[in-house]
Amino acid sequence: MSDAAQPTAAEVRAAVEAVKVALDRHLAAVEQRSGEDDPAVHEAFNQLAAAAEVYDELLYTVHDEVTPFEIPGVEESLPPYEGPADPEAVSVLIRRDYTVTDPQRLRASARRIEEADEDEAGGLGDDAFSRTAHGALGLLFGEYEPDEIASRHREFGLEEGDSTLWVTALDEPAEPGDWLSHPFEGADPARVVCRFDVSAVFDDDPDDDLG
Repeated sequence: MSDAAQPTAAEVRAAVEAVKVALDRHLAAVEQRSGEDDPAVHEAFNQLAAAAEVYDELLYTVHDEVTPFEIPGVEESLPPYEGPADPEAVSVLIRRDYTVTDPQRLRASARRIEEADEDEAGGLGDDAFSRTAHGALGLLFGEYEPDEIASRHREFGLEEGDSTLWVTALDEPAEPGDWLSHPFEGADPARVVCRFDVSAVFDDDPDDDLG
């Protein structure tokens, strides 16, 4: 891009004014909403999201700075559905992120798994998996179902991050073992039947974190 095409500080100022106007319109629509699915609120939300995106891009281009907020737009994150109307099979893709907040608790949880098998293993040796966080994670996810870990994550020294679940349409059932070497390679956003996201960016109530 040439220097002549670069946005100016005046354009950044105009963009932030547009965000202010969009914020006022969004608040007014919310205050006057006619129901849970009021189209005026939906439209005002989309206008606010679009204005904020323009401002954020200009702010970064001109001033090398970003805004401290993000308006999520999950509905716009997927293309229109192009899969079969009556799929013969579906594939469920799940991603859950965790932060290891308490390595000692993580290793202690793994140690209890090893101790439960102590009679068969002959006790815990120097090569016990629970001695490292890497080995402890392997034991934990090998012992418990992912849903159980999600419900007990703090007990295991973990903290939940973002998660997403995609249900994607297939033309026909996959052959056993067909995709095991590349399980996520065929994920096509245009074939997503439905999607469910969990993220802190959607949280409205700071009291949701029970500590």
